[in-house]
Amino acid sequence: MPFRLPALALLLWTIATPAAAEGVTPDTTQARMDRVFQRLGTEFVATGHTDGMSIAVVKDGKAHFYNFGTTSRGEERPPTEASVYEIGSVSKLFNSLLLAHAVLERRIDPQADIRRYLPGDYPGLEWDGTPVRVIDLATTTSALPDNLPNPFPVGADPDKAPFIATQAMERIGPDQVFDELRTVKLSRKPGTVPQHSNLAPDLLGRILEKVYGEPYEALMARYIEQPLGMQPGIGKARASAEVDGYNKRHVAMPRMYERAFLMAGGLRYSPTDMAKFLTAELAATDPAIRLTQVPAWGNSDTSAVGYNWTLSRTIDGKPRLRTSGSTFGCSSYIELYPALGYGIILLANRPGETQNEMQALANQALLEIWGKPPAQVALEQALDADGYRNTSRVVTAVKRKHPELHLTEDYVNTWAYRLLGEGKAQQAIGLFRYNTGQWPASWNAFDSLAEGYEKLGDKQNAIANYRKSLALNPDNRHGAEHLQALQAK
Repeated sequence: MPFRLPALALLLWTIATPAAAEGVTPDTTQARMDRVFQRLGTEFVATGHTDGMSIAVVKDGKAHFYNFGTTSRGEERPPTEASVYEIGSVSKLFNSLLLAHAVLERRIDPQADIRRYLPGDYPGLEWDGTPVRVIDLATTTSALPDNLPNPFPVGADPDKAPFIATQAMERIGPDQVFDELRTVKLSRKPGTVPQHSNLAPDLLGRILEKVYGEPYEALMARYIEQPLGMQPGIGKARASAEVDGYNKRHVAMPRMYERAFLMAGGLRYSPTDMAKFLTAELAATDPAIRLTQVPAWGNSDTSAVGYNWTLSRTIDGKPRLRTSGSTFGCSSYIELYPALGYGIILLANRPGETQNEMQALANQALLEIWGKPPAQVALEQALDADGYRNTSRVVTAVKRKHPELHLTEDYVNTWAYRLLGEGKAQQAIGLFRYNTGQWPASWNAFDSLAEGYEKLGDKQNAIANYRKSLALNPDNRHGAEHLQALQAK
């Protein structure tokens, strides 16, 4: 089955992996960056993805800013590099950077059971004897519930639900989380599978406050904001500079100041602030920053997580760090390419899918600024010449000339679905088959291959591969539903 990205992101993510082009001077790169971002940002707002957006780019230690639209719907209030946006789950990067400082100062053991730092007994914070560790809170593998207490109403009018939720957050007492934590049940063994949880960073922030004996605001100021020259990201001091956020139906959304959400997604910064954060992350002279960028779960050759950074490699083997966030009225997307000396954050006053759409914009910008890397060009040309009939053999041959070529299951799967969407089912099957050969234990690889055969009208092979996928993962609902439909025919 496809990895769930919007159609635009699906297309661009597949083709838009960056590479430094030979002979490009800094001046030429700068001029190209300006043209590309001005055009893409203008189009992004004009096509209704958001009302306002700010982009901060850092290249070779220098910051560049691009602003579009308005900070308040119906008014001529263009954003600037001083406009303040809620950054949502990008806040978790700051939370984890505080953890990195605590680890290096030996105030906290990242491998320790989190119950060592919590008040009281919590029998549910383990799975068959495996406890939730501190590091699991930072790698999104804690298996904890998403929100505790859960302020989000079920079945409420989506335009009213955010207001109900913020009112509920205001009533959450400082000890309510610990009271409800006594009855928590984990969803799986900790440290095994990444899954979103706002409870995890909330607990991490509380643990950090305990080991330092200081409030979170003071820790943020001392370890991050003051050293990097950032303005405070907590509270209402810059409320007049904050953008107004809107949902996809253009309804004005409430701002989130509640402390119950602070460590998980409650920080707010300007493009200027975030450019300073990008600069520090790219330079990585701080040992704590370097620690956050190292895989703490998984393998960056396939899929990995650092201290809340999602880590991967481009098709030509360059490291890539990214994450995104959303609140009721804002979205953010951030990514770094250290080998290029390049980082970007996009901030918008529209939530939800906008963060994925901004990822697509960022990828398109990379494609236009640097072009496709030689390894990708060579592979695409060789596969076209072969008709995608012998993908494994072609990949092996291209790697002899381009040893930097790096393919992951996700990348190939997304590329194949792009071809499938273009009506090129036979070529897509060539890529899907490559994935099943390279990752024979992946139920998703066989599910995708079955879907390719189904699109091609090859019922027999579709059924056979859905069965293989279900043998690897009996809980694959997509495969079970398609297999049942094919057998019924």
